[in-house]
Amino acid sequence: MLNTTPEPMQQRSWFARHKVLTVIGAFIAFAVAISIATGGGKGSEDDGKSDTAAASASKEQKAEPKQADAKLKDKPADKSQAEQFRDFVTKNGTPAERTAVTHVTKVQGADKQNDVLDSAEVWTDYTGGMMGPHASDGKVLASAFADWKDSENGLVTVYDAKGELLSNGKF
Repeated sequence: MLNTTPEPMQQRSWFARHKVLTVIGAFIAFAVAISIATGGGKGSEDDGKSDTAAASASKEQKAEPKQADAKLKDKPADKSQAEQFRDFVTKNGTPAERTAVTHVTKVQGADKQNDVLDSAEVWTDYTGGMMGPHASDGKVLASAFADWKDSENGLVTVYDAKGELLSNGKF
């Protein structure tokens, strides 16, 4: 004879019963963490400071227009990132860094940093890639970049003329 008695149902865990809620909660927690890490959770503290800073800046310009004009002329934003980098190394670098920086053609990613995952690229007119004769010059450029910019979690990559990797380093 067949046993027709129903077997008792096994009790499932809370996680198994509420998978969707757990996934949604994890997604919300992740979104909040990303928002805080990128500075999205600054709130109204900045609003009051920016108004005060704007008011003091306008008073400064009225009181001393010659100094304000000098600040605008010396502003490095008029120069490209590559020119700013070259100027810094020319002024503060070692002889090897000064020689290597003459081969820099382009710098990207050095203007805005958030200390979360900063990534910068230095393009040169060197050839040969990582195994070529200028690999050590790429390392010198990466080191000079680290002297120029500072980040808690930055990575600079140095490329040759063909886009091949010469070197990389932290900054």
